Order: sequence, then C-alpha cells, then structure tokens
Amino acid sequence: MNNRRGAGDLTCGPITGTMLRFAFPMILGNLLQQLYNVADTLIVGQFIGADALAAVGSSYTLMTFLTSILLGLCMGSGAVFSIRCGEKDEEGLKDSILHSFLMIAGLAVVLNAAVFLLMDPILHFLQVPDGIYGMMREYLWIIFMGILATFLYNFYASLLRAVGDSVTPLIFLGVCALLNIVLDLVFVIQFRWGVAGAAGATVIAQFVSGVGLLIYTWSRFPTYRIFQEKIRLKRRIFREIGQFSFLTCLQQSVMNLGILMVQGLVNSFGTVVMAAFAAAVKIDSFAYMPVQDFGNAFSTFTAQNYGARKAERIRKGIKSAVGCSVLFCLVISAGVWLFAEPLMLLFVRPEETEILLVGVQYLRIEGACYCGIGCLFLLYGFYRAVERPGMSVVLTIISLGTRVVLAYVLSSVPVIGVTGIWWSVPIGWLLADVAGFIYYRIKKTVLLRTDPGGMEEGGGSALKCSK
Repeated sequence: MNNRRGAGDLTCGPITGTMLRFAFPMILGNLLQQLYNVADTLIVGQFIGADALAAVGSSYTLMTFLTSILLGLCMGSGAVFSIRCGEKDEEGLKDSILHSFLMIAGLAVVLNAAVFLLMDPILHFLQVPDGIYGMMREYLWIIFMGILATFLYNFYASLLRAVGDSVTPLIFLGVCALLNIVLDLVFVIQFRWGVAGAAGATVIAQFVSGVGLLIYTWSRFPTYRIFQEKIRLKRRIFREIGQFSFLTCLQQSVMNLGILMVQGLVNSFGTVVMAAFAAAVKIDSFAYMPVQDFGNAFSTFTAQNYGARKAERIRKGIKSAVGCSVLFCLVISAGVWLFAEPLMLLFVRPEETEILLVGVQYLRIEGACYCGIGCLFLLYGFYRAVERPGMSVVLTIISLGTRVVLAYVLSSVPVIGVTGIWWSVPIGWLLADVAGFIYYRIKKTVLLRTDPGGMEEGGGSALKCSK
C-alpha cells in the first residue's frame, strides 16, 4: 500500500513499544478533541455564570450519546479495516471502505434529521430545569449542525488508524482544537454571543477537522477514495461491516444511554449538583481518556495480529497492555484524588462553595477507581478485535445496567443521596471486568483461534500494509 505516517504494521517489532508509539498520538488526539467541549464549559463557566455552565455541561452528556452512535459505527468498521490489513488483503480493504462509508453516511443523515425533530422531547425526558432550558436548547440546536462533520472526521480517523497512521488525525485535531479555543474567546468574550457563540465555535472547528481530513486522505492516498471506479455493492460485505459496526455502535450507545439516564437523575437534584457534575465529568473524562484510547490502540494491535494469525503475539500484547493500563491508572488516580479541588476551580468560581464541595466528592470517589475503567476499555477493544463485538455489548450492559439501577436505588435513600450515584459507577466497572476476564479464561483457545487448524504464527500474503 501507499506510504503512511505512524506505526504502520503492528504485527512485528517490540510489543510494548509498538503499542505505546501507536497509542500516543491517539491519546493526545482525543485529549485535544475533549477541548472542544471543555473549552466551552470553562469559558462559559468563568464568563457567563453557573446557569450557563449547567446548560452547556449537561448538553455534553446528550452530545456524547448521539455522537457515540457514529463513533461506534466508525470504530466497528475500523476493526474490519485492521483485520483486512493484517491479512494483507488490499482489495478486501477497499471494498470494506466503500461499503462502510455508504452505510454510515446514510445513517448520519438520518440521525441529523432525527435530533432536530426530537429536540424538545429529549430535553423534557432529561428533566432540564426551566431556568436553563432555553440556553441548553439554543446550544444544542447549533451543536447538532456539526453531526456530519463529526462523521467525516471519525470515519477517516478510524480508517487511517486502522492501517497504522495515528499521527495525521492528531495533527488535524491539534489545529482545530486551537481554532475552537480562539473562536470561543472571540465569540463569547469579545462578541458576547453567550452559549450560541460557544456552540458556533465548536461546530466551525468540527467542520475544519472533518472536511480537512477527508481532503487530506483523498489527495494523499487515492487508494482510499470511495468513488474511484465502478461501484460494486456486495451484500456479504454489508453484512460483515454491519455486524461489527452495529454491535460496536450498540455498545457505545448503551454505554452513553446509561450515562444519559444518570444525567436525568442528576438533574433532579437541582442546578448546584448539575453544575458540579458538569464540571467534574469533564475532569473525569480527561483523566481516563488516555486509557480509553490505549484500549482502542490495543484493539487495532490485536485486530491486525488476529488477521495475521499471530496468537502468541496477541497473548503477550494482553499482558503488556494490562500492565501499562493499570500503572497509568494508579498514577492518574493519585493525581485526581490529591488535586480534586484545584481541578474543579478551573471551571467553578471560588465563591461557589456548594458546587465545589459536590464536585470534589465526585472526583475523589471516581478517581480512586480508574483501574476498573482502564481494564474495561481493554476488554472492549479485545473482543471487538477478535470478532466478538457482541461480548463488548454484554460487558457494557453489565457495567451500565449496574450503574443505572444502583444510582436510582442508592440515591433514593436519604442518608446516602447523591453520593449513591457516584458510587454506582465504579461498582459497575468492577462487575463488568470480572465477567470479561472470566469469559476470556474460559474461551481463550477459541477466541485466539489456537484450536487445531486455527491460528498459527505468520499467515497472509506478501502484500504489505506497513510503511
């Protein structure tokens, strides 16, 4: 294939070093992507006030749920791309790109129309207080104009990462995150456009990243163009892409639907808890985002080696990935616990003591348990890579089902209150981790195709997917 920047072929070389080099641009890239909403939250909280902070921060949960549908579809397709790459099947990769693009683009258009039609019912379902309803609706109406841009970026980022280029998506995100922050400052502080200005800044930045990455990929790698020759659609490929994409989409959607249901419960406790949760969840997302991206990088590593039939390399990769993830989570947990209050002060004014108190409590409970979510992200990535995306859905249901049920049950006990919502999260992580590891131990031989006649070291044709 054409030359690419990044790690390229993940089926050879030192395992830990290869995974970390590939993962680092993904980690940095997603941290930059988080700046889209965090910049809105920080600037709105400091320059408009607590009500605007609650509106924009609460919008983040809904935004994440809806965009997770597209992200899940793209991630599922990316797993297929990685397997084709590991198999050295260039024609299969081209076919997968074509079918995946057509399928996800069509769904993105439908989703875009649906969110505008259902905006008010969704906001009523979330129990948004009357005092911030207007601001939240205004912010979301503008934000959702960027759904198609979100699809373009995530599709081409998944494609490039699947074949070994994790650097180019990072470059586009870096430029656009900076653009987002600059436009936030201009629109909110200089022009005084309020939450609409913050939303407009994010949408403009999203279109720059999405359209920019599309243009880059089509001009640099003609092989990846969708309409380069006569289109031949095949039901078999749609079925394969659909299996991976829809199950991964379901997994992402279930995960974020559970979070959305918890958001509705949080909203019922009033604006103070809403504002605290809005700020704390941004810190939380930043804290464990690196292990989430490391899980995605591990998934690409596993999928390429699964396609190349390198079972022993996958086993060694599992041990290395678990060690790296746990070590990182322990360091981050200590940092969040120690600096919970200074981190909250990035989003909240010092005089808003009630918001600070609730936010610090949330961070210290969640922050002590990041090893749970770190291992869960590895399990999600592993099962997606070895053609078991349904197992990722099962683990998500275990994790989120526990979280939602416990959140509603515990928070209804007067002596526990909102603290019960915070404790429900790590309990859900733990139960899903236990289920995922037990299933792996029982099905390891089948999962790695090491049964007689199954996976062997090597395999594949002479076609190169590396640099």
